[in-house]
Amino acid sequence: MELTNISLVNNFVHQQEIRIEINWVVGIKGTLAVSACFFFIYVNGIMLFTLRSKSTFRESSRYILFAHMLFNDSVQLLTSVLLYIFATAYLYLVTAVCTIILFISSTTLKNSPLNLALMSLERYIAICFPLRHSEIATPKRTCIAIGIIWILGSINPIIDVLVLLKTEPTLFLIPMFCTREKLFMSKWQADMYQGFNTFYFVAVGVILLYTYVAIMLEARSVSSDRASATKARNTVLLHAVQLGLCLTSSLYGVIEALLARMTVSVYIHLRYLNFVVLLILPRCLSPLIYGLRDESFRPLFKYYFMCGSKKVKPVLVKF
Repeated sequence: MELTNISLVNNFVHQQEIRIEINWVVGIKGTLAVSACFFFIYVNGIMLFTLRSKSTFRESSRYILFAHMLFNDSVQLLTSVLLYIFATAYLYLVTAVCTIILFISSTTLKNSPLNLALMSLERYIAICFPLRHSEIATPKRTCIAIGIIWILGSINPIIDVLVLLKTEPTLFLIPMFCTREKLFMSKWQADMYQGFNTFYFVAVGVILLYTYVAIMLEARSVSSDRASATKARNTVLLHAVQLGLCLTSSLYGVIEALLARMTVSVYIHLRYLNFVVLLILPRCLSPLIYGLRDESFRPLFKYYFMCGSKKVKPVLVKF
């Protein structure tokens, strides 16, 4: 059984490095994937510009966290599409450059669920402790919390890089086919990677469940603003859906390892589908859905997206 598992792992690592014959089918698939990525990076950029255009957005912890989600997902999209282009074109990268790209990709992937937890806690404070919300959820504290997210998200990649520096210090100048599986090949590293993902998702899931129940109970109380509480409850529910989308992204490597058992021709097509459905779509749809449902943000975003050709009615920003 152990030899079989080793054989499967080696087969998966080997199939990471496949020279794909460039034809019109590969060209169309690549164009669609890359175009979608850059289009939504552009949309996220407009959303970030919109958030920067008004001081009310810049001073609200809710919108600061939303801006961080947009930035994080845009970076994740960019690193994903770069790795896809390098793999399709069969380009070798210097290991140091590959390590940097994989470090950023892994960190932003782990940041996504942690940011959702923070967004849910912010809504929880706004509804359950409205008089203390402005005192607790200040812009400064929000930025500190975002910094903690990046520290937590980078723990696993930092360990991988430090181990690589200790065991293979000369490897950083050697060209390589850039995938995580080829750079960090030890089984314990793969187990640690899945362990961190599992821990973060379970912890965030517990936080979302707690905040949802607390807000739901608050919405039923006589003294609460039921409309605001219901809206906050729906927001936390949306965060749970987003967490599910993040979970699909973390399953990308697991599913690709299972696909490696198939023939090379089938594996190539299914790997592309896996890439689009599990990595690209969640990163594209999640910020867009969250932004367009916000009544304060949506009109201004449409204005900038249409290059200022549409009049915008002033909307009160609710914290």
